[in-house]
Amino acid sequence: MMESVLISDDARVDRWTDDVVAENVERISRGPLKAVAARIDKGHYPLDIMAALGEAGALGVHLERHGARFGLAIDAMQSASRACGSTGFLMWSHDVCGLYLEQSGNSHLSGSRLDAHAEGKTFGGTALSNPMKAFSGIEPMMLRATRVSGGYRINGTLPWVSHIAAGQYCGAIAAVLRDDGSTSHEVMFLLDCDERVELRPCPVFSGMEGTSTWGVRLHDYFVGEAQMIADPARPFIARIRPAFILLQVGMALGVAQGAIDSSVEVEPMLGHVNRYLNDRPDELRAELDDAVRQTRVLAHTPYDGSKDYLLDVLDVRARGSELALRAAQASLLHQGARGYLMSAAPQRRIRESHFVAIVTPALKHLRLEMARLCKEEFPA
Repeated sequence: MMESVLISDDARVDRWTDDVVAENVERISRGPLKAVAARIDKGHYPLDIMAALGEAGALGVHLERHGARFGLAIDAMQSASRACGSTGFLMWSHDVCGLYLEQSGNSHLSGSRLDAHAEGKTFGGTALSNPMKAFSGIEPMMLRATRVSGGYRINGTLPWVSHIAAGQYCGAIAAVLRDDGSTSHEVMFLLDCDERVELRPCPVFSGMEGTSTWGVRLHDYFVGEAQMIADPARPFIARIRPAFILLQVGMALGVAQGAIDSSVEVEPMLGHVNRYLNDRPDELRAELDDAVRQTRVLAHTPYDGSKDYLLDVLDVRARGSELALRAAQASLLHQGARGYLMSAAPQRRIRESHFVAIVTPALKHLRLEMARLCKEEFPA
């Protein structure tokens, strides 16, 4: 296990000041995280790093009990993603799970259990990829719930859920079935990965293997009051959706920034010929700085329910994906043959940038939602 990275008592839970959190996250990112980024990409699940980030405050400052500092949480995710996109994704998964627990209003979830989660003493992710796509009509809901005395019984299979393992947990959603098989509504609950849950290994991905991603199968899994996040789920999702998406921007910006670093790294040797390439580091950095500014403005009001606000969040998330893709490709072209080595950082960031563009909501999903909102604004 990693030793504590905190430099003073000022960094304890009740003293998570902005400067201390930023300083400690930067230390973790540039030191132990950067050193193991290649291992994480190949399958190492960095719970020691996540515990250190939790101790530093990076996994809890977005919560209302710690000031709802979304900008600081996004900056922390960007710093980690600059070194390792997989870890940035784990931070996002952990952050949104904490969001579910706090916003549930369920005292069983929002008390000591949330405190342990925010401090990185326990770990949990999110199983909302399928529900988010189902709510948009992209695919059917894969978990089904039947009402029983005291709660619901859940059945079904999810093909991949990240940042989970035996003894961990995640937020999940199931469609509630009527007697005739139709859906009455959906419920959201905390899925504890205990002996009742079957975790199945996933096929090998091209990267991001250290995110502890599993297939999940549930058979008559009982959910009672202590695990209930929202019933019905849709109003809850509508309220937290902008925050859910906005937090992901930190991952996109960090991967882009890391790729820009790789391009800058070879300027002393190759700048004389790289100047003929498109997407030069200074150009990309200017776009990155603009996206960071926009994100920080949006981070002040993460629960703004207006259509214009959601459009702005979707836009900056899409811009982040596109910027990560361009910056990662540019880093490979700028580095040339050395960047084509399998062990090279540009190779890893190519895979990370592709993940940023396909993880829910994927780039195509973002554009679908933006088109829908614009159509409502400007009917044909």
